[in-house]
Amino acid sequence: MPEEFVMRGQTASGETEVLNFSGYKPGYAYRLTEFQLYPSNNMGGNPVELMGSITAGKTAVAPTDPNFNDDGLIGTAYFSVSSSSLYPTSSDSVINDTFFITQNLILMVKDSDGDDPINWQCRFVAEKMTDGENAVANYRQFTISDD
Repeated sequence: MPEEFVMRGQTASGETEVLNFSGYKPGYAYRLTEFQLYPSNNMGGNPVELMGSITAGKTAVAPTDPNFNDDGLIGTAYFSVSSSSLYPTSSDSVINDTFFITQNLILMVKDSDGDDPINWQCRFVAEKMTDGENAVANYRQFTISDD
């Protein structure tokens, strides 16, 4: 069974986090399988709209303007609580779970109404690779981050 692990944290709105993969096992790549956002305060209070993005590129992708033509964009997430009973709480994510991660990623989050910190959680699964698969995955991520 593949090895799963979770990275989680809390990041200020508009800021970035580096998801560090440099200390993981050689010969393995990782796939993002889950990306979730959750508010950090004022639970049950004001409405909230949170967005997040994860990229393998050189710079962060603004979570308010994701472009799915960007090869480096491997995950987006959205969380919303409305003040109206007509609009229920919603949470969604879009993940490229076929992208083999071999280098660090950049996570960026945004709160549409302010600068409250945002809780995030990412789940990854480890995949054993052959030397050839490892070379291709490293080259692909290098070309994306070198643009």
